[in-house]
Amino acid sequence: MKKLLIRIIIVVVILAIVGIAAIVLSLNSAIKKGVETFGPRIAKVPLTLEGVNLSLLSGSGGIKGLIIGNPEGYKTPNAISLGLASVTVAPGSLLSEKIVVKSIRIEAPQVTFEFGPGGNNLQRIQENLEAYAGGSVTDTNKPAEQKPAAEAKPGKKLQVDEVIISGGKVTLGAAMLGGKMIEAPLPEIRLSNLGQGPEGITGVELGKVILSQINKGAIKTYTDNLAKAGEEALKKLTANATNTINKATSDVLNKATKGLGELLNGKKKQ
Repeated sequence: MKKLLIRIIIVVVILAIVGIAAIVLSLNSAIKKGVETFGPRIAKVPLTLEGVNLSLLSGSGGIKGLIIGNPEGYKTPNAISLGLASVTVAPGSLLSEKIVVKSIRIEAPQVTFEFGPGGNNLQRIQENLEAYAGGSVTDTNKPAEQKPAAEAKPGKKLQVDEVIISGGKVTLGAAMLGGKMIEAPLPEIRLSNLGQGPEGITGVELGKVILSQINKGAIKTYTDNLAKAGEEALKKLTANATNTINKATSDVLNKATKGLGELLNGKKKQ
C-alpha cells in the first residue's frame, strides 16, 4: 500500500511537471505567434520574433531576435533589431486582470534612422501605432479618432515599473551627412512607473511610448552628427579657401618678382 501511494505521488508530480512545462511552452509559443501575427497589422511593417522564454514560476524571461522592418518607401530593410531583451514579471499577476512587469531591459539594440516619404522611418512607425491605439503622444489637444469599444484598448492591461535601453547603436544615413552611413551611440533611455493607474496600459501603448523615446534619441544623435559634419565641412572649405588664396598670392608674387627681374635686366642691358 505504501509503495502504491509513493508511486501515485510520483506520477502526480510528473504529470504536474509535464503540465506546467506544457503551459509554459504553449504560453511562449502563443506570445511569439501573437507578436508575429498582430505586430505587422498594428505597426504596418514586417515584424519577426525568434523566440520567447518566460518562466511562470520565477516570472523572469527573455525575448530573442525581435526585428522590426521599415515602412514602404525606405531603402534600408529594418528599423530596429533587438538581439536580446530581458523581462521580469510578478508571477502572481500573470493570471490577474493586470500583469505587473517589474523590469524590461533592452541591451545593444541596433536602430536605423532614415529619412523618407513623410518623415523619418521611426516617426512613421510611431504614427502607425498612434493611429491604431488612438490619440497621439505629440498632440494631446487633438481629439482621438473614435474606435469601436473592442478596438479602443486592445490587449491585456499592463503595469511596467521600469524600462532601460542601453548600449544601443544608431545607423545614420542622409545626403547632409555626405551620403554615407554613420554609426553612433544611442543615448541611454530610462522609463518608469508606466500604467500605474487602475486602467494600466496596453502593449501597443507601451510600444508607442518606447518607440517615441528611441526616436527622440535617434534624432539627438542625428543632429549631433549633423553639427559635426557641418563643422568638418566648414573646416575643409576654409582649408581649401586658404590653400587657394595662398596659391594665388604665391603666383602673384612669383609673377611680380619675375616681372621686376626682367625689368631690371632690361635696364642693365641699356
